Amino acid sequence: MRRLLIPSLCVLLVVALAPLASGDDQKTSGEAKRINDATSVLAEFSNMSEGAPASLTQNAAGVVVIPGLLKAGFMVGGKHGSGVLSIKNSDGTWSEPVFVKLTGGSIGWQIGVSSTDLVLFFMREKNIRSILDGEFTVGADATVAAGPVGRTGSADTSAKLDAEIYSYSRSRGAFAGISIDGSKIYVDKSANTAYYGEKADPHSIAESKGETGSPGEKFRAALQAFSRPHADSSN
Repeated sequence: MRRLLIPSLCVLLVVALAPLASGDDQKTSGEAKRINDATSVLAEFSNMSEGAPASLTQNAAGVVVIPGLLKAGFMVGGKHGSGVLSIKNSDGTWSEPVFVKLTGGSIGWQIGVSSTDLVLFFMREKNIRSILDGEFTVGADATVAAGPVGRTGSADTSAKLDAEIYSYSRSRGAFAGISIDGSKIYVDKSANTAYYGEKADPHSIAESKGETGSPGEKFRAALQAFSRPHADSSN
């Protein structure tokens, strides 16, 4: 009976978190705000010395940004967040953002609610493109590890880069570890339809040319800036 009860509670908790994560979006033009929030997360991460080395970003095949990922629980925990995905093109530019969601659960002693900005760098194109085809499970479909830190450093000297996904998370202005193994990332169909139109699908969005001055253009520009070496303020 207990084995059946705990997973059920976890599912209920994640479902309950969904309205909390999307409430602000509903108040301020939803999808555009989500892209703007993701852009702000990238800009803030880029200015932090503890952020991802530029060399890691340059080698990434794609990125998922989840602003304000909610984690809550009372013994049984759950995570829920809405964000965007972008794939690096062959010329080094980034695709238009595709709306995605992340959900996950955990079992263990925990209590309270926290909000964390999450950035995931996918090192293999096949893994991030698989999200466009359906549901992707972090840790099962690809290995994930905490990313090396130091914007002025080189990723290949900071760590042995053998993971398929590198994660960076920040809570209240400081870097904080968060386990996302077992979490599912999937396309937010309703958000993509609302923003791009009925005929848009995840693949066509990733291959489309964005509009000038749009939130998507600003997001792509933030990714380009994030890939540049960070100036060492000590010099």
